[in-house]
Formats: sequence, C-alpha cells, structure tokens
Amino acid sequence: MAIRMSNNLDLEQVDLQIAGMTCSSCVATIERSLNKVPGAQATVNLATESAHVLVPRGTRSKDLIDAVEGAGYSAKLRTDESESFSHTRKMGLRTLLSILFTIPVIVISMVHTIHSDVDSYILKLLDQFGLPNPLYSPSGWLAISLTAPVVIFIAWPIHRAALRNLTHPTMDNLISLGSITAFLWSIYANSTGAGDIYAEVAAAVITFIVFGRYLESRAKRRAGSALAKLISLGSKEVRILRGSEEIVAPIENLQVGDNCIVRAGERITTDGRVVEGASSVDNSLLTGESLPIEVSIGSEAIAGAINRSGRLVICATRVGSDTELSRITKMVLSAQSEKAPIQRLADRISAVFVPIVLLFAIATLATWIYLDNPISNSISAAVAVLVIACPCALGLATPVALLVATGRGARSGVILRRTAVLEVAPKIDAVILDKTGTITTGQMQVINEIFDYSPKIGITEEATRLAILTVARESNHPVARAIARSLLKEIPNGVVLPFSDLIETSGQGIAARVQFAAAGLPVIIGSPNAIRKATLNIPDSFESLIGGAQKNGNSIALAAIDGIAVAAFEVGDTIRPDSSRAIRELRERGLSIYLASGDNAAVAKRVASEVGIDDNLVLADATPEMKIEKVRELQTNGSKVLMVGDGVNDAAALAAADLSIAMGTGTDTAIATADITLMQPNLGSTLKAIDLSRKTLRIIRTNLGWAFIYNVIGIPIAAIGALDPMYAGGAMAFSSLFVVLNSLRLNRGTNLSR
Repeated sequence: MAIRMSNNLDLEQVDLQIAGMTCSSCVATIERSLNKVPGAQATVNLATESAHVLVPRGTRSKDLIDAVEGAGYSAKLRTDESESFSHTRKMGLRTLLSILFTIPVIVISMVHTIHSDVDSYILKLLDQFGLPNPLYSPSGWLAISLTAPVVIFIAWPIHRAALRNLTHPTMDNLISLGSITAFLWSIYANSTGAGDIYAEVAAAVITFIVFGRYLESRAKRRAGSALAKLISLGSKEVRILRGSEEIVAPIENLQVGDNCIVRAGERITTDGRVVEGASSVDNSLLTGESLPIEVSIGSEAIAGAINRSGRLVICATRVGSDTELSRITKMVLSAQSEKAPIQRLADRISAVFVPIVLLFAIATLATWIYLDNPISNSISAAVAVLVIACPCALGLATPVALLVATGRGARSGVILRRTAVLEVAPKIDAVILDKTGTITTGQMQVINEIFDYSPKIGITEEATRLAILTVARESNHPVARAIARSLLKEIPNGVVLPFSDLIETSGQGIAARVQFAAAGLPVIIGSPNAIRKATLNIPDSFESLIGGAQKNGNSIALAAIDGIAVAAFEVGDTIRPDSSRAIRELRERGLSIYLASGDNAAVAKRVASEVGIDDNLVLADATPEMKIEKVRELQTNGSKVLMVGDGVNDAAALAAADLSIAMGTGTDTAIATADITLMQPNLGSTLKAIDLSRKTLRIIRTNLGWAFIYNVIGIPIAAIGALDPMYAGGAMAFSSLFVVLNSLRLNRGTNLSR
C-alpha cells in the first residue's frame, strides 16, 4: 500500500514513486518542494527512486504529487515492481537506438581513411545529380545528421529535466549544456571552417549517459529485489473453509478465526495455527533458514512460507497488515527510505556541486580563450569539464549501499529498522545478552524424563504415555504444554484416549479420569508435593531427578495413574544450540559479553558457564531498571553498548543502548523498540547483523572515497585539455556505475559472518 498508518496517530505515511531523478541535487529539490506542503516531513531516496512522506492525517496525496511535479519531476503513489521493470526496458530501447546512431558518427569522425572515403563518395553522388558541393566536409554533415536524433530526441528527457531545474541546477544541466554546446559548435564549425567539429562528442556523451543509466537502473532493480520478493510473497486469494465447503475469496476477506486450506506446493496465506494436517514448511525467504521445518497440529505458521508436502488447515491469528510478512516488508521499506547520517556530508557537497562546476567550466573557457588558444580547443576543454563532473556518484554512494544491505539482511533474516545503526555497529565493544529467549529458547522443554511402569496398574507402556498426553494437552500451563510436545514426538498422530472429570488446580496440577480398555482410572500430572499427597510412594529414581532439577533451577512434574507414580519430567528453558559458538565468536571479535537475567545467581551463573561468559560479567536477579543502569554504567565508562533481548522487560534497556537487537520471536514491545530484528531465533544472527553493518560501512566509505577522488582529479585534468570530452562522458557514466556495482558486492557469498 502507498498510504500507511504512522505510529503517531495524527500522522500518516505516504510513499511516492518518483521519476526523473539523476543526482542528489534532484533529491534536495524534491525534498524542498514536498516540505512546503503544510506539515509534511519528506525523505527522498535516489537509489529506490521514491519519497517517504509523513503528513497530517487527511492531507491529499494529490497535493504531494503536485509539489513533486511543480519541481519538474513526475510522481505517483508507490505500487509494485512491474512498472520499474517497464521503465528499465524502455531505457534499454533508448540506449540501443542511441548506440546504433553513435557508432557510425564515431567511425566517420575518428577514422581518417573512412572520413576521406565518405567525403569522396558524397561529392561523387552530388556531381551525378548536379547538386552544389557543401561547404567544407561532407562527412561532417553526415556525422552531424546522425548526431541530431541522439542529441535532440534520445537526450530529450535530459534537456527537459535541465529546463525544469534552471533555478536549482542538477547533473542534467551539465550534460545538456555540454552536449548542446558540442552539437551547435559542430554545425557552426562545419559551416564556416572555424575548426574541428565535435559531433562524435555530443553523440557519445549522450550514449554513455543513457547506457550508464540503463545499467544503473538494472543494478538498482537487482539491489532492491529482496523487497520485491517480500512483496511478491503476499497472496492475492485464499481458500476459506466454511463448514465442509471450500470458498476461494480475495485475501482481504480473510478474518481472524477463519480456517484456510493450504495444499502442497502453495504459499501459506496468513499467520495462524495449524488445526489439521502435518507438513514440512519452507520459511527461507522470511527467516533465512535453509532447511524446511516440520509443522503439525498446534504449530505456528507464517504468511509467505511454502507448504512443501501435506495438506494443512490453518486457523488465522493475524491477517492483512498485521501478519509477520507485512511487518517485515514495512520495516525493510522504512529502512530503505531512511537517510543514514554518513550521507549528510555528501548531500551538503552535492547541493553546491553543480553551480561550482558551471562556474569552473566558464572559467576554463575564458582562460583558454585569454591564452590565445583556438576556440575549438577552448570549447573542448569547457565541455570536458561539464561532462566529467559527476554529482550522481556522490548521490548514489550511500543510498545504493543501504538498499543492497537492507535487502541482503532481509534475505538472511536480519531486518534493519534504522539505517543509522550501520555506523554504530562497528564501534560496539560491549554486548549485554538477556538470558531467557535470547541465550535460551524461552520455551519450556522436557530435559529429562523417567518412566516407571508398575505392573499393579495393569496397562501397557504405550497406554501410560498416551494417558499422560491425554491430560497434559488439555492444560495451558507451560510445563504441561512442554510434556505434551515431548510425548507428541513419540505419538505423532496425536490420538488421545477418552476422558472425563477434568480438573485443573493452580499451583497443583491437572487431573482427569481417563478411559482405558478395561476401566476408567484417575490420571494426575502435577508438582511433587501434589503427587505425594495422591500416591503411596515416589520411586527413589524420581526423588533423585527432583533434587537435580531443583539444583539446576528447573521445574519438575510427576504423573500418577490410579494413585501410583509412573513418570517424572524435568522441564526447563534450554540453551539455544548455537549460543555457545555465537558468544565465542563475539568474544573473538574483541567484544565484552555480559549476561542479564531475572533468575537467581545460581541459575544465571550456570547458564553463563555453559555458554562461556565469565561469572563477574553476570547480572542476576535483574529488574528492567537494573538492566538500564548496566547499559548506562558501561556507556559512562566509554563503551558502545549492544543490547540483545526479546521481552517487555528488555524494552527500556533496548531503547537506552547504542544499538539494540530483538529476537523476532519476542514481544511486540521489544521488536518495536529495537534497531534490528532477527527473524531466526538464534544468537548466530547477531553475528550476521554486526558483520553486515561492518561490511556496509566499508562499502559506503569506498563509494564516497571514489566519488570524491574521481571529481577532485578528473575535473582539473579536463580543464587543462588533457581529456577528450567523449572519454570524459564515458568516465562520468562509469563513475556512477562503479558505485552501484561496488555496492552489489554486499550480495556476494552465502555467509555474512565470513
């Protein structure tokens, strides 16, 4: 959608697609025009050719479009990528025509033997038809004739933009003035014999420019392909199950609570919970996970994922703009629309760049004439100055790199919400990790289990497990749900026994009468104290497990059937498989790693020891206020702090840190506060985020360095006449292309942590 709700209830966000921008001077002009609309706050992005505008609610989008068009550009509400492809294709056709006209001009003008042969042939033809001979070179007039379509028609968009921006000159003004000057001089020189003609310069400059912009457009489309892929993941239609009837409806008709059908090979249409079926699901484009994950009844499903095998029925829990896919898309789009602080220097230089180049070109022309150089040579030097100057490279240096970085991050499950963090990440020297949900999974799991099948009960081992599953799955308590998940792995079909008289008592457990083949027996799952009251005795092996669980800070649950304890489960929050490796690699990068946990010191230090964090860097019994104090203490000591968390209790510390990362499985509050969101729930993605930031900043600095050095060296060389204007045009086109291609290096490789 082109119009979205803003976090500020009085504002709304409007996204515009802009056509006609060529350099950062264009960006500044459009931003000034949009900001004149009452209450508007505009950010224009050259790389995405778009404007991101916050306006008071009720502002007409037409007013914004009129403001852009009044500045000499075209605009419309941002839609999809298909129009960008059409624009690129038209640029390709324009480039092809320009090349077809320009090649013979260059051949005629620069190859002396061909030049002479063309002159002889044209003079012979004129004699045959009794026509007068032209003044001076006939081949010159042929070259000028072939140049005319290029300079007049192919370059018309450039001239039109130059006319519209006379008050705020852009790169188009330099190109337009340079090509027209060379073309008009060629006509004058070939009419009077005043000197060499520069038809090949006029044609080649335009051809280099349109060809460079065509390649640039293709590269920018490639750079923005990650966002296009995200948008394309959204479904247009959905199969809604109404009773036993299957209805195909527009996705907009889907509501929370509706059951929808997803067949093998289809994309999941909405976020929801699987209520029927089992399958493997490919989340790679959303989370960056390379392997499919198995889902079954009770599993979460996200919109945009591909159902690889079986038929699924999914109950919608989030629809429309509330889905995970929509949230990711909005975060990526917002990051791509934002300006990084490093771009400000380039913007300030670009604002005065074109006027300075125009003055320098005039000064070059005047100096050459004053020194009694031929007028043709004087014009050649001035045109070379106009043509080689390239504010475009300066304007693209940062936004194209950010465009590629946000896209690469999205494909790897790293969502950048604010591009300013790219400058902070390389300076980070201290990392505070929340324990629950960050180092650990944040989900209770069965760590150890013991079964004691008493012959007194007279039921089989399989029936015992099935009876416990029957009761456990009826509870929403985290411990009971963990037991149910564990048993479901052994009983994948999920078939349970009949039961009655279900009772759940807070702090005690859950009980029911389960119907076995012979008779109904009471089944209880609860705390050790509750089970002790309901059973004759507890086996010694169970008591040993209880003691170990309490020492480890884990929960313990026992199960009894007909008054006899038959199973014990140690349930706890387990450490993520990659946490130790990720923390080791963070330390190898020279970072100090702290652990913050609301658990007691014994539990917090045990987890820290398992993942390689020193005891003296553990903050136990940590409240939200204590986490903030730790962040500020480190900052006071000169550290740049990264906070990684997932819960509401982490939100304040995330906001206080220099850089903040939230797990995508975390709370909405944590995600809304963080600078970066990790779609894969593992610490390894933190390494990806840091490495992506470091690589992006290196690319931006390379781009800016190239753009500055190119102009500082190139313009003086052109001014002293050491550079042919035609080659200057090629160099200018290459400078912009270099910036784009250099930025695309961020897409290389498959592992951001290398």
